[in-house]
Amino acid sequence: MIGGIGAIQFKTAVDGAGSASPNLLPGGVGTQAGESVGSTFADVLSHAATKTVNTLQGAEQMSIQALKGDADTRQVVDAVLSAQQALQTTIAIRDKVVSAYLEISRMSI
Repeated sequence: MIGGIGAIQFKTAVDGAGSASPNLLPGGVGTQAGESVGSTFADVLSHAATKTVNTLQGAEQMSIQALKGDADTRQVVDAVLSAQQALQTTIAIRDKVVSAYLEISRMSI
């Protein structure tokens, strides 16, 4: 499964005027104000992947509840659309990372 890639929350802005917006992506994808983000790129990607997996699993569970008759159709649609958005964001970021890697690999040393 693929995890949700969230926005990165910065401690201070470049000019020291405060912090960045904690929710840069809509639909609940991104970091929350109380969450801590890893200091390395790998930690950030791991955290984002975990969030996407949790979003996808939540949509799956909501669909199962709807089949049992325990969930409203609107709740299922919201969960599935949120999962779809998280997956599309993850795929877009993956494509950008692969593109950057290929561009760097073509550079002459």
